[in-house]
Amino acid sequence: MIQQYDKYKQEDHAVWKILFDRQVDNLKDKASAMYINSLNTMSTVLNANQIPDFRRLDDFLLAKTGWSIEVVKGLIPVDDFFELLSNKRFPSSTWLRSRAQLDYLEEPDMFHDIFGHVPLLINEEYSDVMHHIGKLSKTRKYDKAFVQIMERFYWFTIEFGLIKEKEQRKIYGAGIISSFGESKAIYSAEVLVKPFSIYDVVNHDFTKSEMQQEYFEIDSIAQIRDALSYFENMI
Repeated sequence: MIQQYDKYKQEDHAVWKILFDRQVDNLKDKASAMYINSLNTMSTVLNANQIPDFRRLDDFLLAKTGWSIEVVKGLIPVDDFFELLSNKRFPSSTWLRSRAQLDYLEEPDMFHDIFGHVPLLINEEYSDVMHHIGKLSKTRKYDKAFVQIMERFYWFTIEFGLIKEKEQRKIYGAGIISSFGESKAIYSAEVLVKPFSIYDVVNHDFTKSEMQQEYFEIDSIAQIRDALSYFENMI
């Protein structure tokens, strides 16, 4: 599959601009510095002016950390997902939500996949962690219990992780980064934020169709990297 860029209509580009501008403004005091820095570095190929061209994104990513984008129709099986990560290919859909769906979607669209995930792929430390998660999961892809553990680990770190920067709570998880509502909700008294614990994470279930009620906060990306040794000992 490929991105059929010429199929996007002016309305699609307009929706992308609304989403991009609104979320960049919203994240100014919420997103981690590593995310903001990465997004700014990619401004020539990822910006508000138009839907990103995956060919240009690929060129940029490959030159930085060796990643590229794999076009998918939508959600894919978790073992296929980890297989792609093991080969430094990040799956992304090419469809974009409508103007009536700006605030929430159950199934991730291109804005989530690209705005939420792709910028941090140029951060070498984060890139290595993503690749490592994929490779570890691939080694035991027929072990359903192990794959579930890795899925939970990915969910509460890469998708919905928080990080402490200069004693302040910041967002790095793509699911929060790309969500206007959830990126505000995590600062409310209604959600619970726990210090990162590998044991708590792998034993914590989650629901994909609802906003999270519990999150885990890391001190650094190195903490995720070091936690992966726990899974290596299980192999």
